[in-house]
Amino acid sequence: MGAATAIALAQAGARVACAARSTAAQPQPTPGTLEETLARIADGGGEAIAVPTNLAHEEDVVAMVRTTVERFGRLDVLINNAAITFVGDLDIPMKRYDLVMNVDLRAPFVAMREAVPHMRTAGGGSIVNVSSAAALYPYPGLMTYGVAKVALERLTLDAAKQLQRDRIAANVFRIDVPVASEGFVANAPQLDHSDWEPCEVAAEGILWVLRQPPSFSGRRLSMHRLRETEGIMRSRAQRPYTGVPPVELHDGLVEPD
Repeated sequence: MGAATAIALAQAGARVACAARSTAAQPQPTPGTLEETLARIADGGGEAIAVPTNLAHEEDVVAMVRTTVERFGRLDVLINNAAITFVGDLDIPMKRYDLVMNVDLRAPFVAMREAVPHMRTAGGGSIVNVSSAAALYPYPGLMTYGVAKVALERLTLDAAKQLQRDRIAANVFRIDVPVASEGFVANAPQLDHSDWEPCEVAAEGILWVLRQPPSFSGRRLSMHRLRETEGIMRSRAQRPYTGVPPVELHDGLVEPD
């Protein structure tokens, strides 16, 4: 989804910093590299840079924001999309638990902390933190991932409250419709993927959030519900998805004190 969102942003006229671990020199088990994403953006006439980043390392996250501002001169948008998971509940090894928390929760916190001063300088901005239905529903084997995601949602709401006077919006975009990201497909190869959406559908929803005014902040947005209420993210799956998220939470605006 990160690659699809980066391409959609570039098509919308943004200059994009693409951050990930996977490069041509150091590819990851799942498909896709930074260079491939940059090539697709360049083919469409867009502008982007690659910022190789290991989100498990705080210094990499700090450098990610610094490099972006050094290259582009400003920072207006931050999308915290990357996440990892390991199968395991209370029996998960602590090393894996800590890694999930570092990448899925601590890295977005550090990225937000580093990005906010630059957004204030720019006169405002927008932060989108990508969550999951696992934040609301205890899927077997995904306890740590779900805990990290529900904490990310709380972090987003708190940040929205703090940042609204700065015209910096912070919202959750919750994936509660199956999306065929490389990682999701790799983790569930045995499932029928015919009702899973391509990543471009989720990217459309993320761009919709970014186009809202700064007052549109502090919301936990359901991909499933946005389809119903806003008529966006029309399905491109081979067959319609008929499931309904087991739990839905909806929040109003976060009003300043």
